[in-house]
Amino acid sequence: MSTKIAAQKIKTSSLTVVISLALVLFMLGLLGLVVINAKKLSNHIKENIGFQIVLKDTTSAAELDLLKQELSSSPFSKQVDFISKDEAAQKLKKELGEDFITFLGYNPLLSSLDIKLHSEYANVDSLAGFEKSIMQKHFVKEVIYHKDMIKQVNDNAKVISIYILIFSGLLLIVAIALINNTIRLSIYAKRFLIRTMYLVGATQGFIRMPFIFKGIRQGVIAGILAGLLLAGFLVLSTRYIPDLLQLQDPNLLALLFIGIVLLGVLISGLSAALSVKRYLRLKTDDLYF
Repeated sequence: MSTKIAAQKIKTSSLTVVISLALVLFMLGLLGLVVINAKKLSNHIKENIGFQIVLKDTTSAAELDLLKQELSSSPFSKQVDFISKDEAAQKLKKELGEDFITFLGYNPLLSSLDIKLHSEYANVDSLAGFEKSIMQKHFVKEVIYHKDMIKQVNDNAKVISIYILIFSGLLLIVAIALINNTIRLSIYAKRFLIRTMYLVGATQGFIRMPFIFKGIRQGVIAGILAGLLLAGFLVLSTRYIPDLLQLQDPNLLALLFIGIVLLGVLISGLSAALSVKRYLRLKTDDLYF
């Protein structure tokens, strides 16, 4: 009867370790999702700010084609769109809800080029350099971009990144401490067995290996459970926030899931090895406390 009770306690202890480890890894995975999506969201915002080149009415088709080709081949431009006078008028008419051309008697708008930038070039310094270079062309009237908005987006992205890194570090420390304590408590019940094996001549490596393998196995199971929980959370989130699906990168998600499993294996295996080593070093009298 006592053997069955002991076996049941061991199973319960192992299940507790796996569940605790899975929940901690799930929290770390959520933080990983936040880090990935925060970076991609920041890049998405930067790439949709861009700038506008307003052209003079005297701009020839050859000059326009040459400028478009030059911009399209530049490393900073992600997308170049030409907006004619008529297209600009139709867009403004739709926004205003009235025909201003009929009222004025002519179209006062000018043709322009809308440029979307790659995120790494979406900063005030880069745009100032582009503006200086483009304004040297005689057929360019002006370059329009939102300096304050671009500066604010970059400043906020830096601040948020710093906070996320600090929080990630703190959560990782807490996670390692919780997992280590949980595994150490599970091994605590076998401290007398560990000591007995050591006293009858078993080497430390021989004693540690079964516990390390068990820790690795628990880490793999917990990592897979955490990955499934994370996948479920992501699917549920995209139902309420459909745009979130567009930000996801399958390759980054796969790396995140693999990283969760590897982290679980590393922490649980290392914690098991350190816990067994601690009990091997204790004196016999100290095992009772």
